[in-house]
Amino acid sequence: MDGVTSFEIEQGENGSNRLSITGALLVSTVGAIDEGLEAIDQPLDSVDLSAVTEIDTVGAWIICRLSQRHDLQVEGASERAQRLLHAVQGASNDADLSPPRAPLWVRVTEHMGTKVANAWTGIVQVVGFLGQILVGLWQVMLHPSRFRMRAFIRQLELVGVASLPIIGLMSFLIGIVIAQQGAVQLSQFGAEALTVNLVGRITLRELGVLMTAIMVAGRSGSAFAAQLGTMKLTEEVDAMRTIGISPIEALVIPRVLACTFMMVLLGFYSSIVAIIGGAVVGELSLGIPFFTFLDRIKDVVPVYDLWVGLLKAPVFGLIVALAGCYHGMQVKGNSEEVGRRTTQAVVSAIFAVIVLDAFFAVFFTKIGWV
Repeated sequence: MDGVTSFEIEQGENGSNRLSITGALLVSTVGAIDEGLEAIDQPLDSVDLSAVTEIDTVGAWIICRLSQRHDLQVEGASERAQRLLHAVQGASNDADLSPPRAPLWVRVTEHMGTKVANAWTGIVQVVGFLGQILVGLWQVMLHPSRFRMRAFIRQLELVGVASLPIIGLMSFLIGIVIAQQGAVQLSQFGAEALTVNLVGRITLRELGVLMTAIMVAGRSGSAFAAQLGTMKLTEEVDAMRTIGISPIEALVIPRVLACTFMMVLLGFYSSIVAIIGGAVVGELSLGIPFFTFLDRIKDVVPVYDLWVGLLKAPVFGLIVALAGCYHGMQVKGNSEEVGRRTTQAVVSAIFAVIVLDAFFAVFFTKIGWV
């Protein structure tokens, strides 16, 4: 019946086997005979297509595959079938579908080498980006009217004022945890009163500014990367360059200055709130009156601990802003790149902040601020 695809094997007088196909060899019909053709294990000499009513590229590919496997001679093919068979046969390729896979040690070594090379390239590009910012700052100092005061104030609000609630809550809870856990350990030696020293020194010197930097990196650093990356995709940055506006001066410098300046205030604010959290624990669990706890802070915490935190804060702010703006300005291609660069901005900023904090710890120990 027309439209029903089938095949049969006929034996000739001279002992040859001929495969006869009947019906349409189309992508919608060959599924009925494909498995049967693949299962043929007896030798064939020719394939007869004289009863084939229709044929397309898929049907021609099946015939070519069959003829190559059995070394068949195609007979009775129509003019259209001959053209398709010739085209498909000319496009055939014996190459492997997947390239050979290198040994594990080669792949690991190659991957690590690529990572190291990319890291070095990234460091060079970040240094170059920092150089562009310094040049932009110099131009702004020479021409103060070019400084974007409104953008700077807006970024001060977004980086600093808007983050006060979450940083305050985080710092308060950190102060509670440090005081509670420290008191548990110090109680084994009958030195619960030293909880004041522990809370005051560790928050003013280390955790206050460090946790604030991590929070700002996740909150503002990611926002910088996403905002600038979106502007790159929508070609707003290119449009600014076209009309003679420097994107570094208009977009990057206000964000970098705002983040650097606000990190000092936020770090100090975080330390104070953490100390208050420790004082609450002292009042409720240790029998140390709230105001006595606060009054003892100025006696047991050296002034240089405060200066250590305040000196680290602007450096951490610069690192966070630099990472966010750099990755945002590197976005290109598609929207997926925005998400990838935003993630890289947060990760690289937090990593750099922790590495620098370790460097500062060694440095201040060497100069005697311990």
